[in-house]
Amino acid sequence: APAGAVSLRRCSTRVTPEGVNRPVIDRIIRVDHAGEYGANRIYAGQMAVLGRSSAGPIIQQMWNQEKDHLKKFNELMVAYRVRPTVLLPFWNVAGFVLGAGSALLGKKGAMACTVAVEESISDHYNSQIRTLMEEDPEKYKELLQIIKQFRDDEREHHDIGLEHDAEAAPAYSVLKTAIQLGCKAAIFLSERI
Repeated sequence: APAGAVSLRRCSTRVTPEGVNRPVIDRIIRVDHAGEYGANRIYAGQMAVLGRSSAGPIIQQMWNQEKDHLKKFNELMVAYRVRPTVLLPFWNVAGFVLGAGSALLGKKGAMACTVAVEESISDHYNSQIRTLMEEDPEKYKELLQIIKQFRDDEREHHDIGLEHDAEAAPAYSVLKTAIQLGCKAAIFLSERI
């Protein structure tokens, strides 16, 4: 380029580890972003129904943590140049409907939803932790720390749900099983599409 000309080529300012397993990292970040997005929509639906009830502050506290999780995965999507799942518009609606629908069953229904979802997500995070540990724990140190912290937060939400009578929800075992099957399908699809 001539002297004084401005280059139009964009430069990357991201710092990512060399030699990362791109398919594994892309899949992990894409699905975790989708999961945290969906969790935010579930809590938004629950707050729309129960926000002014005695359960409102509890749900808000969990939602605030999920907002932090989503913010972090938004940053990781950019840093690692991972495209989001094309299913985000669907998860937007499905998450809100699941949250509002479970909340329409009352506080116990909302908490049953929380237990089912958070158990599925913490199990999924454990699977990812095992994968990254097998790959190279030092290379994926930062990502492992993030996933471990978020897994612990999800476990805390699970326990909060149990403490607030999730198991007393109408048809608890059926509701939990149905929600967890939906979570497994969402994980499977979001990793790939």
